[in-house]
Amino acid sequence: MSKVAVVYWSGTGNTQIMADAVAEGAKAAGAEVSVFGPAEFGKDKVAEFDGIAFGCPAMGAEVLEEMEYEPMFADVETALSGKKVGLFGSYGWGDGQWMRDWEERCNAAGARLVAEGVMANYAPDGEALDGCKSMGRALA
Repeated sequence: MSKVAVVYWSGTGNTQIMADAVAEGAKAAGAEVSVFGPAEFGKDKVAEFDGIAFGCPAMGAEVLEEMEYEPMFADVETALSGKKVGLFGSYGWGDGQWMRDWEERCNAAGARLVAEGVMANYAPDGEALDGCKSMGRALA
């Protein structure tokens, strides 16, 4: 049985809904799923999981949440080489630049992105939730 981590931060609940869908997809594919907030996950945990889904909404000028999520991700980024990774999050403005930047960081770190990042404009619709479930299955 594969082990999948879902690591997310959510300010309004939209990214949490997406995290739940990723976890649902991974569980449906037979994975053991653990869900973490950014304060509970670090580089020391990366090796424990076969796949990791990272979820964070766009903040400010389309960046990851800067107080908790960005410091955690900067820490784990160096340990992602060869790891199956998925990215997801919601946004309310802009065109998704934060997701493109995030994908670029993962590629530079040597992570194996299992899908394009899943984005939801505000609350996730059916298409975004299906994408999150599919991501969870791919991580499993």
